[in-house]
Amino acid sequence: MKKHVVLFVVDGNKILLAMKKRGFGAGKWNGTGGKVEDNESFTQAAIRESQEEVGITPINPTPMADIVFEEYHDGQKHELDVRAFVCRKWEGEPTETEEMAPRWFQINEIPYTKMWSDDPFWLPNILRGEKMKGKFVLDEHGQIKSQSIKRIQKITL
Repeated sequence: MKKHVVLFVVDGNKILLAMKKRGFGAGKWNGTGGKVEDNESFTQAAIRESQEEVGITPINPTPMADIVFEEYHDGQKHELDVRAFVCRKWEGEPTETEEMAPRWFQINEIPYTKMWSDDPFWLPNILRGEKMKGKFVLDEHGQIKSQSIKRIQKITL
């Protein structure tokens, strides 16, 4: 199973999302993230990906969800173990790169219709401090075939 991360930066009532400009997920809003390298932890990957994709360095990102995805891309089935993080402190200013264009949104105006189909099922929960565990099975068009998600713990972010 491939290991991936996604990180959401939160500043009060705002969330930093980034428009993916190329590759898998192009045209969708999401947090920063990507593959975990062989020599790094999930947390290290979340920090590195944020630095590479939008030029910020997250400080003490909090792991909030462990979600397994069975999905298709490039005509093949993939199984991903994704850790989602929330971060409220960082260094640097979000900057557009070749890969992503960052933008702040009000949390109550998150553009879910321009994100992955599973995001509305778990993102609002982790933004409220609910640690989650789940699984999503997606079809070839990225639509949910089945899902299970449960709250593990409530924390203060």
